[in-house]
Amino acid sequence: MKTTCKFLALLLVMVLALGAAACSGGNNSSSTAGSDAASETAAATEKKEVETLVLESKTARKTLVVYFSATGTTKRVAETVASIMNADLYEIVPAQPYSEADLNYEDESSRAYTEQHDSAARPEIGGEPLSLDEYGRIYLGYPIWFDQAPRIINTFLESYDVSQKTIIPFCTSNSSEIDNSVAALSDTVTCKKWLKGYRFGADATEEDIRQLVNGSNL
Repeated sequence: MKTTCKFLALLLVMVLALGAAACSGGNNSSSTAGSDAASETAAATEKKEVETLVLESKTARKTLVVYFSATGTTKRVAETVASIMNADLYEIVPAQPYSEADLNYEDESSRAYTEQHDSAARPEIGGEPLSLDEYGRIYLGYPIWFDQAPRIINTFLESYDVSQKTIIPFCTSNSSEIDNSVAALSDTVTCKKWLKGYRFGADATEEDIRQLVNGSNL
């Protein structure tokens, strides 16, 4: 009788021990699975953060040269800047091209005269649309009309989000300086930073343009 009782007691202990082991094994499996899932989530988050930083780094380094040129003078300077900086180039093309009569600044009824004397004028831009997502720096080129940038420059700046862009303006002019045009643009358009502007005459050499690039402190 005592032997039978001892056997039953031992059997009960073994059953309980096996049950406890089974429960313990299940918990460890659940815990391991949870740990693996957490690790995978952390790794995915870290990967995404790294990819974002890489993209931002690339964006900060990419440069775009944007220009408007009615007679070809600013175009030549802009193309040289883009070549020196190994930058992309984008021309602001008016939906309605400017004729020779439009550019007769002595005629008060000419298109250029009336636009420049109307602060609300915003000539429409034609051509292909542009994405600025890849760029951190924008060289902005234009001729000086009546001591200001052509109103189509305002159209461009107000058509895109440049709040996180650094803008380096340059102009072509034989007499007028760039300061007043930059002051007017920066008063109406907010960007990350407006850098010092540069003026070039029609006879600007490649070396003159290199000085703009070297003096932009980028």
